[in-house]
Amino acid sequence: MTAPAGRASLVSRPGRDLGLGSVGPVEVECEDGTVRQVDGPLPDDFPLGYHRLRTLDGIEHRLIVSPGRCWLPDELREWGWAVQVYALRSAGSWGIGDLADLRAVREWAQSVGAGFLLASPLHSAGSTLPQEDSPYLPVSRRFLNPIYLRVDEVPGAERVDLAPYEARGRALDAADDIDRDAVWQLKRAALRAVFDAGISENAERWRLGRGEALHGFTTWCAVAEAYGPDWRDWPDDLQRPDSAGVVRFVAKHAHELRFHGWLQWALDAQLRRATGEMTVLQDLPVGVDAGGADAWAWQDVLADSVLIGAPPDAFNAAGQNWGSPPWEPSRLQQAGYEPFVQSVRATIGESGGIRIDHVMGLFRLWWVPDGEPPANGAYVRYPSDDLLDIVALESHRARAIVVGEDLGTVEAGVRAELADRQVLSYKLLWFEDTDPETWPELSLAAVTTHDLPTVAGVWTRADPVDEFRDRLIADTGLDHAASVEEAVRTAHGLLARAPSMLLSATLEDAVGAPLRPNVPGTTDPANWCRRLPVAVEDLPKQPGALAIASELGAAVRNEVRRRRPAQ
Repeated sequence: MTAPAGRASLVSRPGRDLGLGSVGPVEVECEDGTVRQVDGPLPDDFPLGYHRLRTLDGIEHRLIVSPGRCWLPDELREWGWAVQVYALRSAGSWGIGDLADLRAVREWAQSVGAGFLLASPLHSAGSTLPQEDSPYLPVSRRFLNPIYLRVDEVPGAERVDLAPYEARGRALDAADDIDRDAVWQLKRAALRAVFDAGISENAERWRLGRGEALHGFTTWCAVAEAYGPDWRDWPDDLQRPDSAGVVRFVAKHAHELRFHGWLQWALDAQLRRATGEMTVLQDLPVGVDAGGADAWAWQDVLADSVLIGAPPDAFNAAGQNWGSPPWEPSRLQQAGYEPFVQSVRATIGESGGIRIDHVMGLFRLWWVPDGEPPANGAYVRYPSDDLLDIVALESHRARAIVVGEDLGTVEAGVRAELADRQVLSYKLLWFEDTDPETWPELSLAAVTTHDLPTVAGVWTRADPVDEFRDRLIADTGLDHAASVEEAVRTAHGLLARAPSMLLSATLEDAVGAPLRPNVPGTTDPANWCRRLPVAVEDLPKQPGALAIASELGAAVRNEVRRRRPAQ
């Protein structure tokens, strides 16, 4: 390849030529401050990371050196739960699942032998109203949503009388569906009362230590509260993060920035407690809200007048428009891939895993012109080699498992490339026509997802997809008159035959919930708002949960025994 001009990126691996042609020797300033001379291929022992390369004529590039393949632990074989965090409910929640509920699920999961959790996206939806229901359309993929805070566990909460807030929170918790606007208004008021009672020096040190990224995000939050949630509607002098108007705004509203930074500090602490020592694969949405914080920060990297979606297929004849603007590939490369790096790194965090939603988007995305139906879109190619190398580098740095959600329209060669990169594929009982025994080991296997029917929904026909019901009967011999609990056990017994490294079950199936969390392509107000009909405290008593733990746990134990050498 030819080195691009300016401060663009070169992405490579140890032992590979940088493709600089006749440029001659180059100087590389490594992350650790050391300087190396490179002439030809990178040495095999060249350090991985994000470096700065300078040619003899003074042209500078970001040099990203990757291992090329994602990190995987030896002999990985675990089972776990897929958790829609917002749907959880407990004695302490206020109308929505929170990070304390996630902690309780993690502790219970460990007690029944699970090895991982797969969590719904926890990214920020902003601090204004209305709150976005879908966790897959965040304002930022780098920061967390304070609606998931357990207020009484925030440091300093003991200095505030929370009783009036708790009473209203319990009233909200009695509803079967989530009213995010009401929940956030209540939690924001309570959290502001705690913040105003005095913040710790630890919180301020943490905030200041997060640098420009957090400063930009908290600035967006403060401006959004003053002028609305879409930066494109703000006064002209606030529409660019580097403007003099923004500098003046920050000087006048420093206390508001501290508040939003304090929220992220509290979220960071509660998420660490929630995940503990367990692997928790956090979900990376394919895009962000066009009016949100990431789009404001990186507006020059986004494509103009288009949104991403999916073409028509067998499951959605009209196609889909997901409402997010795409990165323009050449602008992303010129930006040193920094927006992508930060999004992946923040989502992995320190929890040991990431699920990349619509992983095919690293290869190509369906661009839909503004105002046009999805069918009028077209595919646009992305620098998949570079993007996958970055994912591999971040995976190694965090020692994190990477799962790629490769459901839907997948072009030839993509799955082979992902397997070569040690990105786990997604295999679903509802979709696959082959026996689970034939599925690849390098995969996460499940019966269903948040977008597809639950076992109870299929079995009772509350979610009438008869082909799934017929397939379950044909593959297992299950009696038509069997109970929901028996259908759940049988489906997961079939799943347990898969040799996949990860076996996943949903909490909806664990409690026999008849309705799925989301029905794609619809405007059902219950989408992303349904709560589990069972409290977290009662999960250990659920027959479906015990059946799933038994089936999948036995499969994992048997595989471990098979691999163990004879004594």
